[in-house]
Amino acid sequence: MDAHQPIVIVVACDNHYMPLLAGLVKSIEVNHRTEEHIHFFILDDGISVKNRSKLTRSVSPHMFTFHWLLKDQVIPEGMSIPYDNSSYPLIIHMRMFIPYFIPVGYEKVIYMDVDMIVNDDISKLWHTDLGGYIIGAVLDVRIREFGSSSAVRNYKELGFDASTRYFNTGLLLMNTKKWREQDLTPAIFRCIEENRQYANYPDQYGLNVVFANKWLELNTRWSWSAEEWVPDASLIHFIWRKPIYKTYKFDKRYQEMYFSYLELTAWKGFVPISEFRRLVKKSMNKILKLPLLLKRK
Repeated sequence: MDAHQPIVIVVACDNHYMPLLAGLVKSIEVNHRTEEHIHFFILDDGISVKNRSKLTRSVSPHMFTFHWLLKDQVIPEGMSIPYDNSSYPLIIHMRMFIPYFIPVGYEKVIYMDVDMIVNDDISKLWHTDLGGYIIGAVLDVRIREFGSSSAVRNYKELGFDASTRYFNTGLLLMNTKKWREQDLTPAIFRCIEENRQYANYPDQYGLNVVFANKWLELNTRWSWSAEEWVPDASLIHFIWRKPIYKTYKFDKRYQEMYFSYLELTAWKGFVPISEFRRLVKKSMNKILKLPLLLKRK
């Protein structure tokens, strides 16, 4: 284990989800036991100067270096975000650009959704050997297979078996060099757009189809859904309703765990967000996609 090589993590975030990002970063700091420095790249979708400052002063500069990258500036020339019918924010697709903007010297990256907390040393995940695979991911514990109704509904037409394993894209261990060499992002976006009516979870649909049977399956403890209590899970993923909302309805122990980390940050005393504001956010996500739809007509 080489402590001189930094751990590289990438997330995408906006102002609305900054409390989630703060909880995630703090959980990583609290549980990181080895000496590697962590380079944290944040794909910035309009984050305020105030929130940047709050996050920076919430953690130790000896452990973290933050790199703030404006969302629109990391899209490679000739590529564009695909249009989809979902209410998910546009930034869900930004993970596809990581191999093109990450410094060339970083050949491995951990991508994480911000709706997570880490209860183990992130270096254990970082030092997982990808072998010959381009990505490592965790089986989606709710869906599991292409044949599930909400996964890849046209799997037969695409030539796959119903039992093809289906992963959640919230956590990805990526070999950026191999990804870039094979220029995989255009193929993933093309897959999403050509199968839009089947892509309930657009980023997951594209990644699962392109990487079908070609990904390293990581232990489920590295992306465990907050729907079921497992006390020794290494990483908790709040896949559905987030712990920042008043209408959070899954295991309360995970919500309490999240807030125990958030209370150690500049967001101490944060009041959960109302259902009205949550719905406004989802509506805005749809509205912001309209220019992409009009561009394609």
